[in-house]
Amino acid sequence: MTNRRQFITLLGGTAAWPLAARAQQAGRTFRIGMVETISAELNATKLAAFRRGMHELGYIEGGNLILEYRSADGDATRFPALISELIGLNVDLIVTRGTPAALAAKSATTTIPIVAILGDPLLVVASLTRPGGNITGLSGVQADLAGKRIELIKELAPATSRIAAILNMGNPIAGEQLKELEVAARSKGLQFQLLDVRKAEDFDRVLAALIPNHDAVFVGLDGLTQAHRRLIADLATKNRLPTIYEEREFIEAGGLISYAPSITDNYRRAAAYVDKIFKGAKPADLPVEQPTKFEFIINGKAAKALGLKIPPGMLALADEVIE
Repeated sequence: MTNRRQFITLLGGTAAWPLAARAQQAGRTFRIGMVETISAELNATKLAAFRRGMHELGYIEGGNLILEYRSADGDATRFPALISELIGLNVDLIVTRGTPAALAAKSATTTIPIVAILGDPLLVVASLTRPGGNITGLSGVQADLAGKRIELIKELAPATSRIAAILNMGNPIAGEQLKELEVAARSKGLQFQLLDVRKAEDFDRVLAALIPNHDAVFVGLDGLTQAHRRLIADLATKNRLPTIYEEREFIEAGGLISYAPSITDNYRRAAAYVDKIFKGAKPADLPVEQPTKFEFIINGKAAKALGLKIPPGMLALADEVIE
């Protein structure tokens, strides 16, 4: 196993885009609409990475850059209204996170460029090399990492025989992810159960079902689980349930372990896409890039609370151990 998977980054051309002429105007101020799954406060690390990336490319917020941040607060049904609001503000470009937000933006406009950070880009674009239309971005390749995550939680909690997955099956990426998880669990001889969460009210039912019937839990990355990440982490620890997550933000909220692409790095890299488009590139010709940085994060404090001893091999592979 390696915790640093390498991918070939696809590079694209920069065909002319109608925005180009305006982009070259001296003193131009660009307005970016950001459509997010969670609040700016909860998303502070990612937002800071994007701002840093833009600053490094010469964009100064309050000077030649305005960010309009809109959060769905874990409710994907709000995306169309939020995007409509941003379109009404005449934004020059829209940045989205997650497949539901990207699909909503794609449905709302065919003219405003969209840079998306995606779980499954092929649900949104025609192909990775030639996205087509007005949307491009970066992939999080979530589903095909399921096997590695099942392997890690089993290694950390070897007594595990029953594992549950908390997924929002209303998210378009969840179906493929579920298939991957089922196959991975069976390959390890584990009993597997899906626990579907579609709204905040589902958590009480789902978390109550977890306690007597499962030895470990996988938590899918979704706006809903993001918004309730501290609740999930606290209850998992309180009820001594080893849990693996798809993003480090859950570990920072008290979760046990995560193995995932660095979404924070994707936010920084998204700034380069924005800059290319502002300088005349056409989104249709900018290939969707795969992650270049992966992170394996362990929460040592959570492991101790669960009575788990972290194997030396896992510690050696970890990018970071939070105490």
